Amino acid sequence: MVFPAKYPSLNATQMTEEARQALIRVLRIAFPHPQFSDGPYERTADTILKEAEEETWFRVALTQGLLSLNHLAGGDFREVDSDEALRILRRVDGTEFFGFVRRTAVLNLYDDAEVWEAVGYEGPSFDRGGYLHRGFDDLDWLPDPRIEYPEGEQMPDIAPHALEVPRPAAEERRVDSTNQPGTTSSDMEEVKK
Repeated sequence: MVFPAKYPSLNATQMTEEARQALIRVLRIAFPHPQFSDGPYERTADTILKEAEEETWFRVALTQGLLSLNHLAGGDFREVDSDEALRILRRVDGTEFFGFVRRTAVLNLYDDAEVWEAVGYEGPSFDRGGYLHRGFDDLDWLPDPRIEYPEGEQMPDIAPHALEVPRPAAEERRVDSTNQPGTTSSDMEEVKK
């Protein structure tokens, strides 16, 4: 990674539509969800580009990362098949570029209302009074529990020894001739061995 002060021309790098499309491809490969439309990936890419515009270091990391992807792809990263694209991303997963993309994508891709709808997440509940009275207890995949037992049938004993309190075994007192700490007891703030 080069530093912005050493190469001032990188400070003025503008993100092109080509860079945006490459970034969308990175997101699709790194966070593969066939049921997601392009919208959440595009919005996440736009958020990454916006953050890169606000911070020179991230802009440089993003520019160099996208150039590196093209270099590793032997041309245009957007053109390689998904398996090769994944292999390329694994080669750069420890870079500042990939860390920046991953951090921003995790926080923004999965905070998209369209993504919530696609995965069946109803969204946060605090503004609607919590989950308790909004279907939290709606377990339609389990059979209804038996509330009452027929006369003569005994309820099963789930934990027969649950009320028994175990007693510790009697501690043996040994005389220790070593200088090592051992079992102590406290009596009126005096420690006895």
